[in-house]
Amino acid sequence: MKTSEIFETLLNNLKVGETATTVASRRDEITKALNKDFRDKDGCTDYKLMVGSFGRHTAIKGVSDLDMIFILPPGIRSSYDGDTGPRRILERVRDDLKARYKNTEIRVDQCVVRVRFTSNAFKFEIQPAFENADGSFDYPDTKAEGWKVTKPREEIAATKECNDRTSTNMRHLARMARAWKNANGVNMGGLLIDTLVYNFFDQTDDYDAAGTGSFDLMARDFFEFLKDQSEQEYYLALGSRQRVHVKAQFQPKAKKAYNRCLEAIADEGKTSANKKWREVFGTSVPLAKSASESSRSFRDTEEFIEDEFPVDVSETVSIDCEVTQAGWRPTWLRVMRRGGILLKADKSLRFVVTSCSVGEPYTLKWKVLNRGPEAERRDKIRGQIVDSSKRGVRIEHSDFKGEHVVECYVVKDGVVVARDRIDVPVSNTSVKTANVL
Repeated sequence: MKTSEIFETLLNNLKVGETATTVASRRDEITKALNKDFRDKDGCTDYKLMVGSFGRHTAIKGVSDLDMIFILPPGIRSSYDGDTGPRRILERVRDDLKARYKNTEIRVDQCVVRVRFTSNAFKFEIQPAFENADGSFDYPDTKAEGWKVTKPREEIAATKECNDRTSTNMRHLARMARAWKNANGVNMGGLLIDTLVYNFFDQTDDYDAAGTGSFDLMARDFFEFLKDQSEQEYYLALGSRQRVHVKAQFQPKAKKAYNRCLEAIADEGKTSANKKWREVFGTSVPLAKSASESSRSFRDTEEFIEDEFPVDVSETVSIDCEVTQAGWRPTWLRVMRRGGILLKADKSLRFVVTSCSVGEPYTLKWKVLNRGPEAERRDKIRGQIVDSSKRGVRIEHSDFKGEHVVECYVVKDGVVVARDRIDVPVSNTSVKTANVL
């Protein structure tokens, strides 16, 4: 496929699509319920503002966290002064929404009221706020027991300005960055992504008028920009210049994406290029069909988590593999790989979660994918989405040579919120009876 075709299809597959209609319906119902109480108006859908990625028009398919400001009547501001004011206003909003959605999980969470709709895996975060003369908002913070300032309109305006200046490429790249984040388990908030994309275009005008035929080079240069960022606790958000905190290091995975971009660019026009771009941006990148597919002797049994759950990475999970063999001390696979030690066949493999920022309860899903000529010869590609062998653990066994991959997904409230993968290169083939890896 041509580079332009790859990226046009990618961007088309990332569109929010029909989700936008559902989001608008939910937003308006929430606004009606709040206006009925706060303004004694039935059916009124005014006094709201969608913020976050959806409000900046940089969200992609699968978005699950939706941020909304409900603009409070200025006449009640004095009633919510003092230490108890923030909690009281949030509890009032919560109670209004509980009356509207009796069977929906609704709770106060420091600065917002969270409404979790299980039917479509949406989580609305409603922030009641008083609008100021300069267009900023005062919002409640129960932890600080006071009111703080947020400036989402300035962030929205900066996004639009940059998008107009770059021939819509700002939003294109921001959506591509979200696809990378979700496909590779990079724990980055939407405002941080948009800020970094904004900063990227601020330091180069090479892609201000670029078409999709140059998006391979734009992606390469963006990930080079990301991997070279110094480690820091926060950035100043686009437009508002308010602090946006860094949840976790993104530079190592950006470096890996940069290297994949170089490989994909070198393979332009080959089926392998699509596969490399898929490693960067996930299943929204189309696979190119090769002439040999019709004559291959193995079944392509790989499944994709995106086909089972929405993916919206907002947390971090890390996995490792404990390698054991009778009579030998257990060793961690990542330590082996850093030391250049080869993983051989006939080893017991115990894949475990070594760290996870997701609060319980959640569900773990796994994928074990076998690669290489031996996997194809044996017709053992595998790659299905499976459950843990036992709580938090996936048990496997090294069997034959190949560049195998194991992925772990953390599913919370019907959404994949974290994922990690580990490469499992087996250096030889067992002479014993075939087993798993």
